[in-house]
Amino acid sequence: MKAVRVGRFGGPDVLEVVEIPTPALADRQILVRVEAAGVNFFEALMRQDRYAVTPELPLMPGVEVAGVVEAAGRGAETALGTRVAIPLFAVGGSGGYAEYVTADTAAAVSVPDEVPSEVAVALLIQGLTALHAARRYPLGGKTVLVTAAAGGVGSLLIQLLKLAGAARIIATTSTSRKLELARSLGADIAVNYTDNHWRDAVTDATDGRGVDIAYDFVGGTVAADCLKLLGPGGFLVAGALGRMAFSHEDLENMAAQNQSINGFALLPLLTSDILRADLIHLFELSSTRRLKVLIDKAYPLNEVAEAHRRIESRLSSGKIVLTP
Repeated sequence: MKAVRVGRFGGPDVLEVVEIPTPALADRQILVRVEAAGVNFFEALMRQDRYAVTPELPLMPGVEVAGVVEAAGRGAETALGTRVAIPLFAVGGSGGYAEYVTADTAAAVSVPDEVPSEVAVALLIQGLTALHAARRYPLGGKTVLVTAAAGGVGSLLIQLLKLAGAARIIATTSTSRKLELARSLGADIAVNYTDNHWRDAVTDATDGRGVDIAYDFVGGTVAADCLKLLGPGGFLVAGALGRMAFSHEDLENMAAQNQSINGFALLPLLTSDILRADLIHLFELSSTRRLKVLIDKAYPLNEVAEAHRRIESRLSSGKIVLTP
């Protein structure tokens, strides 16, 4: 079968499509023919050795897939032909950039017929992240800020915050097209963060009070900007692992205004039962059209380098997938 391998750190061209044996089944495992594999920005960072943890090489990337069960090992109860999503990231797996993967049958979550595989994949890391972030605090009457609002997490988070009762959603993004997209998803106000005065625009939108909650999964200077935009007693939900930078002055001002920085890491929140229930919930929201899932572009496996260039360009809106 074809699979993607990283043998050395570097740019997108280090992603090699290689022929390897189709993985053998163990007891209670299923073999899944991959119809869609998610591409994530953290995988581009890992490829460059810029992630919080240096991965071992060779690396077989890909931690979220959806596809069809083609074979089952002894004790596996999933029926052949079943469409499933496999959150490999939650069970310590990888290698999803491939034509086939194996996983324990307990890790598979059935995908409704109304949910395409590309959409199912977009609801794994990004969907679960947005869902748990939206659950983090009571939202009734709150004004919230969402950065990178046209991205995989941001586009879902806007909608889930609205469903959860947020009173006002301010979205930041980078182009006029993305600003309109954020509004169409439920943002009340959309601000272009490439404008040097974007922080003033957010402050003006809150009549100078600042936002109650800011959600940032970008990090760097954006996280520090979000901290400055909080009102008294506000919360910054920060989920950019290894990419957050706050000055001593930022932290002193935060303390003076009774504000908080709340770290967000998805994996510790996911027991097997919670993971399954949450994915069933997200698939149901999608299948009933209460949640719109944006697919930016699907690439064949042999164009994986182009997929990584696309995600690094920051021009994408929604999820980028591979379709082996």
